[in-house]
Amino acid sequence: MEGLDTLTRSLARRTPEQLAALLTRHAEPLARRPAPTELRGLASALWSYETLHHLVLHLDHPRLKVLATAARISQERAAQDAPGPAAPAPGADYQSLMAHRLSFAQLATAPVPPEDVLAALEATGAARDAAESALRALYDDALAAPTEDGAVVVPPRTPQLLAAHDFGPFRAEAPRPVPDDPAGAGTPVSAVPATSPHDESRAAAATLAATADRLLASLATQPAALRKSGGLAVREIKRLAKAAGAGEPQTRLLLDLALAAGLIALTRTPAGITALPTGAYDDWLARPPGQRLAPLLAAWSALWAIPTHTPFGETPTALVRGHDRHAPALRHALLATLATAPPAPPAPPAAGAPLATPGAGTVPPGLLRAADWHRPLAVTAQPTAEDRAAHTLDEAAYLGLVAHGTLTPLGRALLTDPHSLDEPLADLLPPLLEQAHFQADLTAVVPGRPTAALAALLSSAADRESEEHAVTWRFTPASVRRALDTGHTAGTLLDDLTRASTTGALPQPLRYLVQDAARAHGRMRVLPAACCIRSDDATLVKELAAHRALGDLTLRVIAPTVLVSSRPPAATLDALRAAGYAPALESDTGTTTVERLPAHRTTAPAPTRDPQAPLALARRLLGRTPQPGEPAATGAG
Repeated sequence: MEGLDTLTRSLARRTPEQLAALLTRHAEPLARRPAPTELRGLASALWSYETLHHLVLHLDHPRLKVLATAARISQERAAQDAPGPAAPAPGADYQSLMAHRLSFAQLATAPVPPEDVLAALEATGAARDAAESALRALYDDALAAPTEDGAVVVPPRTPQLLAAHDFGPFRAEAPRPVPDDPAGAGTPVSAVPATSPHDESRAAAATLAATADRLLASLATQPAALRKSGGLAVREIKRLAKAAGAGEPQTRLLLDLALAAGLIALTRTPAGITALPTGAYDDWLARPPGQRLAPLLAAWSALWAIPTHTPFGETPTALVRGHDRHAPALRHALLATLATAPPAPPAPPAAGAPLATPGAGTVPPGLLRAADWHRPLAVTAQPTAEDRAAHTLDEAAYLGLVAHGTLTPLGRALLTDPHSLDEPLADLLPPLLEQAHFQADLTAVVPGRPTAALAALLSSAADRESEEHAVTWRFTPASVRRALDTGHTAGTLLDDLTRASTTGALPQPLRYLVQDAARAHGRMRVLPAACCIRSDDATLVKELAAHRALGDLTLRVIAPTVLVSSRPPAATLDALRAAGYAPALESDTGTTTVERLPAHRTTAPAPTRDPQAPLALARRLLGRTPQPGEPAATGAG
């Protein structure tokens, strides 16, 4: 395979850092294949049909046009140099027909001089410079390789991937989207006071942070059950949407982003599969607001789904693994197009009509045509392109990335590097507040975003009442009793609330409420018991209660013939049998239960990605000695 040999030699000429950068850029498709053990294996993985199918989706028009032109010329030359077998005779068998259809000439490629590619593109001047730059970018991404004499070699599968697409004439520069005229073509638009994209992004980020916080807190309190066919049931989505204070489409979006970011996981239980927060959620709670949003936004940029878009005939759901490989490329194309669009002032709303959500509704005129230049295979080449683009823009507006028909500063940061969002998000979201204003009407007001500790304290003893620019909690007898149930006393609760007060004191009505609730708390007791031991022999019951070997069960006599145990039935049975007794298991109906061995299941932990793994793998593939402290190379990262 001459092409793979050329690519292998090209990879061998790279430095470890250059090869590691290539592995990082192509980490997603390469992760679906076994980790290569040699450069030839990496070259084979890069030029496999599945990997190429993924990579070409992320090529802009110049790179795609250069690659398609080189592939066409290469295939034509290969057909001339190695013609296929003669046409089969009439009545030929199936093998002969397929040998002719899939002949070597139809799959082979030949090296092409770069000048022939440029001549076929009819690129001169600035267009020629753009074509040469696109060719170098194809070399950098290993989608083409130079031979020793400077010719271009392309993957053999490229003609099959691109032959059905017509990319039109070579266009060196991206077209600018035509601005939308809200009042009609040629009609002057009066000046309308409007917030800036930065202000819109700030408001959207604050709402998003609060909504995600409430959604994950609701999941932590009550895990959501998945359907047997996969995905959340409609009733679960409605419950979580109500708890989060968001619409159902936005709730589905946040659930999928939290799953992709590793904040929630799907766990198998005896009752079925449930979704609940992971250990990373606790670390997430301790971060500032901006750092909380960063993993969610990074997950959106790479998500293989458009969560708010439901194809016709399907039921909206969430927490289903996406299969839309075109979605990340579509997002990039739309954001890259809007990056060149100036802010457009909104049209004055009709009388009594609510203000439209930024980015909602239909796609602006010319936006898809302009976006097509950035990712030709992922925009208009896909069915229902306008509907998919409209939902993508709605999601971008909700996430604070798009406002007034252009990118916000946060959107530009995401377009540049999805994994470096902490700084722009810190500018949008103020620091968390550690104290609240306690008022005589039994409310506590936090004029901003509370810390996790303050929110947990107030939520344990009060009910969250409203959340706009400030968060309000209201104290009631029931909410204070809830705090006492969790172990607080009147003294400890009042001390904690006093430390959380901006004035260092609490209103007298709140103190009276806490003290009154504490006096009524615990006047009756509920005895904890994991199971009961029943026997008609009262002497045996006394013997069991006094048996030293059964001390771990903490047996207590509550009636002459009844004991309660602090351990569950299985552990109680084991302890009794180990002490020499012969108990039988009884059901809640009084019948003897036949015992069966339980079936235990566990879930394998998700592998963690080491940021140094690509460099370690690159060094190993190039035969370099690993640096001290470098991790073992196990994959592309």
